[in-house]
Amino acid sequence: MFISNEKLSLRMAEPQDSDLIYRWENDRSVWRASETSVPVSQFQIDQFLLGNNDLVANRQLRLMIDLKGEPQPIGSIDLFEYDAVNQRIGIGILMDSHYRNQGLASQALRLTLTYLFEDLMVHQVHCLINEQNLDSQRLFERAGFVRSGQLKDWIRTPQGFLDVFYYQLINHPQP
Repeated sequence: MFISNEKLSLRMAEPQDSDLIYRWENDRSVWRASETSVPVSQFQIDQFLLGNNDLVANRQLRLMIDLKGEPQPIGSIDLFEYDAVNQRIGIGILMDSHYRNQGLASQALRLTLTYLFEDLMVHQVHCLINEQNLDSQRLFERAGFVRSGQLKDWIRTPQGFLDVFYYQLINHPQP
């Protein structure tokens, strides 16, 4: 655990999280939100956790969301496209289906933003959210993210194409 509040803590993903991450990554119901279309092997996840989960070396980091009193993580935060020169980073959040719509994703997002702005000192955080993912749009908008762009026909589905909204949160530190 490196950052926490009274309910949640964030920590680096560890090899013991491999089975849970495998289940989440291969849940086809969330693939559209993460722009994924192929399954991930247990070996790929193990390799990532053993050597590629490094923000500086690989520009990406997986954090696990722990809920006090629960035996296993309830979600994860993905940080990606870390750009130390331009001080920006991408973010994605996944909550286990049993823990959605309880305000826990908002708390985890706030903890992550504290880490990003205070410890990493990034200037901006960005994410892409498809037009049908209203829960994620509300989550990020409540956290202060602003919709700053729209990518037309960005994601292909069996029913047709979906637009994707580009969101940004720019850190304006107080003097």
